[in-house]
Amino acid sequence: MSTLEEAKADERYLKLLAEKFPTITSAATEIINLQSILSLPKGTEHFLSDLHGESNAFSHVLKNASGVIRRKVDDIFGMSMREADKRELCSLIYYPEEKLARVRQNEKDLDDWYRMTLHQIVEVSRAVSSKYSRSKVRKLLPIEFAYVIEELMHQDKIEPDKQEYYNAIVNTIVETNRSEEFIIAICKLIQRLVIDTLHIVGDIFDRGPGACNIMETLCDYHDFDIQWGNHDIEWMGAAAGNLALIASVLRISIRYANVETLEEGYSINLLPLATLAIDVYGDDPCTIWQTNDFENNPRLKRSAQLMAKMHKCISIMEFKLTGQIIMRHPEWGMNDRLFLHLIDKEKGTITVNGKEYELLDKNLPSIDPADPYKLCPGEEQLMQQLAHSFRRSEKLQKHLRCLYQHGSLFLVRNNCLLYHAAIPLNDDGSFKEVMVDGKLVKGKALMERVDRVIRKAFFAPHGSEAQQNALDYMLYLWCGPCSPLFNKDKMTTFERYFIDDKDLYKEQKGAYFILANTKDTCCNILKEFGLDPSKSHIINGHVPVRTLKGESPMRADGIRLVIDGGFSKPYHATTGIAGYTLIYNSHGLQLVQHEHFENKDKAIDEGIDIHSRVQLEEFKYHRMLVRDTDRGRELIEQVENLQKLLLAYRSGLIKEK
Repeated sequence: MSTLEEAKADERYLKLLAEKFPTITSAATEIINLQSILSLPKGTEHFLSDLHGESNAFSHVLKNASGVIRRKVDDIFGMSMREADKRELCSLIYYPEEKLARVRQNEKDLDDWYRMTLHQIVEVSRAVSSKYSRSKVRKLLPIEFAYVIEELMHQDKIEPDKQEYYNAIVNTIVETNRSEEFIIAICKLIQRLVIDTLHIVGDIFDRGPGACNIMETLCDYHDFDIQWGNHDIEWMGAAAGNLALIASVLRISIRYANVETLEEGYSINLLPLATLAIDVYGDDPCTIWQTNDFENNPRLKRSAQLMAKMHKCISIMEFKLTGQIIMRHPEWGMNDRLFLHLIDKEKGTITVNGKEYELLDKNLPSIDPADPYKLCPGEEQLMQQLAHSFRRSEKLQKHLRCLYQHGSLFLVRNNCLLYHAAIPLNDDGSFKEVMVDGKLVKGKALMERVDRVIRKAFFAPHGSEAQQNALDYMLYLWCGPCSPLFNKDKMTTFERYFIDDKDLYKEQKGAYFILANTKDTCCNILKEFGLDPSKSHIINGHVPVRTLKGESPMRADGIRLVIDGGFSKPYHATTGIAGYTLIYNSHGLQLVQHEHFENKDKAIDEGIDIHSRVQLEEFKYHRMLVRDTDRGRELIEQVENLQKLLLAYRSGLIKEK
């Protein structure tokens, strides 16, 4: 209990607090409310990583809460419900509108089906809401149905009188033709309650066609955070105006025939690029620039030749623009990434590390040997048009603001350290010093300083030197050797396009990717971020876990969890699965492995769900309560301050209003 001396010391703050709680009764009521919340079980946290634009799979995982809903259905109905009926009920909860449309076509006695289904989903909603206060659940209810749903959820059906009342409510819903609206509302409430907080551990963008849809879902989501990944930074830099990263975004999108995100998602006009590509490379077969990755967008296959020309055109511009930025920043030590001045156009060769190679593509009309990194007039005009399109795309800028508002380079939450890729390390496991914005930093200080630079790229005064340097640094984060989002010695994009020597394609990973598999290294990292290694975890993505080769997502004796299981379809052949989800609830940690998600129709008709789960850690002695979380510590502090306010009221230090 607080002392009067403590209350006097905090008198100014307590007077402000008294504005919100002006009486002993109001302050005491809030203390009772907060103490009761502290005693509730911890809400369920979901962790996903490396979504790479796979919006359909992402949406399905959110709807089924990584199998949590199915397990609740099993717990509630057990052997009293057939397996097929459980699948039907779950698919209804995941996709209520679509499932109801099918039921209307096939069900003979709709009213009876509605009654039965309303009883069932109310039971599920009761179960998933049990760890929350009534006040919190009430706030989540749709206004038009709030009273009735709350009555259904909290009626005691054991008492005969209450059973009749309960049945009367259900019958009235059916008789007034409101069944479907109520079913949809309760299903969406269940989806909302089973995920209290969502953590996205990087890489929303790239590869798949639905990054825009994922961002749109996240922007409206109730509670989430993002730890930026390298592909997120690439898009953030492009949206903020880095020309090299704009070119990189276009190159990768075209390379994987994934222009849907650009054109349909963000209204980026690619016609100027197509026009320039035809002008410059009209008769060029662009053989090495062809792509066969048309699965995401089959219609583009008809334009394969044009796509190849566009691919080549934007790639040459990217190499030029990247070279310009690298030359502006010799402190990065990336001059080995400059290649265009090494080309001998007459001979059709390039000399790298003293060795001459024949170029795989010798037709380079837009490269001026006298100034190879300078954009020609047509390229300059195109980049200005593209930059304008990126800046004027309302949806892209909305999503960029969302990424900044809810994102960070790392996050410490409830004894978990979240970051996408790496903490730069020396070979001996010590933290590597890296020059960031004019200062040598390492470990946590490095991550904090990089986070600030990323924010400068968007929030510093437009056109200022600070913003330009920060905007340039976004390129370093994308491909720089000591970037915590890349952490390889080089990105060998140029070599893979132009030189037939696989030895030049090798990208040496930083020491982190080996040492972070050891317990000692992970313990040191956790201590650096103020966490107790005996009860904390590092959660990463970035590097797909190759399950087919026997790799495990659990590293360093289970301290580090790598949850990139390959959401993106191109990785499925490598990983053998379709992603991981980490669930952190009041009972412990569970790692859920996903099977390949084909489409929504199959999920509705066949009840496709989670393939398997692995129990990582179970709290043996007690369920984790809200008081055991970071949020709980904040609430405890609020209780202590309210207790001081009560003491101030009762001692006359502050008067009630």
